[in-house]
Amino acid sequence: MKKFTILLFMLSKLLAAQNLSWTNIDLKINTNIRGLSVVNDKIVWVSGSNGWTGRSMNGGKNWTMNQVNGFEKADFRSLYAFNDKKAIIANSGSPAHILMTQDGGLSWHNVYSNNDSAAFFDGIDFWDEHDGLLYGDPLNGKMLLLRTKDGGLHWQELPDSSRPVLIENEASFAASGTGIRCIEKQKIILTSGGSQSRLFISNNQGATWDSISTPMIHGRNSTGVFSVAYKKPNQLIIVGGDFLHDTSKINHVFYSTDGGQHWLRPEVPTGGYRECVEYINKKTFLATGPFGTDVSYDNGKNWAPLSDEKFFHVIRKARKGTLMMAAGRGKVSILKSKSLFP
Repeated sequence: MKKFTILLFMLSKLLAAQNLSWTNIDLKINTNIRGLSVVNDKIVWVSGSNGWTGRSMNGGKNWTMNQVNGFEKADFRSLYAFNDKKAIIANSGSPAHILMTQDGGLSWHNVYSNNDSAAFFDGIDFWDEHDGLLYGDPLNGKMLLLRTKDGGLHWQELPDSSRPVLIENEASFAASGTGIRCIEKQKIILTSGGSQSRLFISNNQGATWDSISTPMIHGRNSTGVFSVAYKKPNQLIIVGGDFLHDTSKINHVFYSTDGGQHWLRPEVPTGGYRECVEYINKKTFLATGPFGTDVSYDNGKNWAPLSDEKFFHVIRKARKGTLMMAAGRGKVSILKSKSLFP
C-alpha cells in the first residue's frame, strides 16, 4: 500500500511538473557559471570562470557579457547584485579578491584582497542594502568570515571569537553560492562538508554560532552539504553528496521541520547529487545539479524529476518577483510555470 501511494504521488507530481518548462539561452562563451543573482523579474546577473560576468535587463532573455580586466583567469563563484548598476563578486582560490561594480559591470574595483595561500571564498549574502557577510574555507582552523556594513565598500574579518572552529579537513563548497543564507534581519546559516557535514547558525549576524550535525554523506573532501534552503519558521532542506561520484543515486537530500534538531529522509528523494536547493513559494522547492533538476511540492518530503538536462549548478528565484533562473556550463535558463505563478 505504501509503495502504491508513493507511485500515485509520483504520477501526480510528474503531471504537475509538465507545467514547468525551460527556455535555454546559450551564452556562446567559455565559462562555467556558478554565481547567479536574480534581483527582480527584469534584472539578473551571472558570474563564472575565465573572469566572466554578465547582466540581463529583460528577465534573462538577452545578456551583456564582460570579462573582468586583469582577472581573465579568475573563477567568480560568489555573486550578489543589488540593482542594475551595483554588484559584488568574489573569486575562488588564492589570492582571494572581492570586486565591486557600480556601473553595470563595465568596470570593477578591488575592495578586498587576502593573499593567504589557504584563502578560498565560498559564498556571499546580504540582509539588506548595507549589511552582508562573506564566508570561506578555514584559516588557522577557523572559518574565514568577512563583514560589511556599507554595502560592500569595506570588509573586515570577524574576530576569532566570532569565527566557528572547524575540525581537520572540514570546509565548505563554492558550488552554487547557496551554502550561505542571510535571513530576515539577524539570522544566518552556513554549510560545511569534508570530514563533517554541519550547519552553522547565528541569530545575531555572526557574533555567536551554534553548530548542527547533519546526516549528509561526509568523510571525504568531496562530500558534504552543498546548499541549504530555509522557509519560515523552521523548515530546512539540505542537498549535497559527493562531487567525485556525482551520478550516484544515493539519497543526497534531507529536510527538517524544527530548525535542524531532527532530520528526515524524503519518501521519494532527488535523482542524486545536487549542488543547489531553492525555496520558491508555498510548499515548493527546486533542487539542481550537473545531472538533473527536481521539484518538491510538499516541503521536501517527496521529489519529482523536472529535467534531466545536464550541467546546471545553480537555480534562483527573484528576491522581488517570480522570475526563476538556472545557470551552469556556458548557459542560463528561464524557468516558467503555469501552476506556481499563473
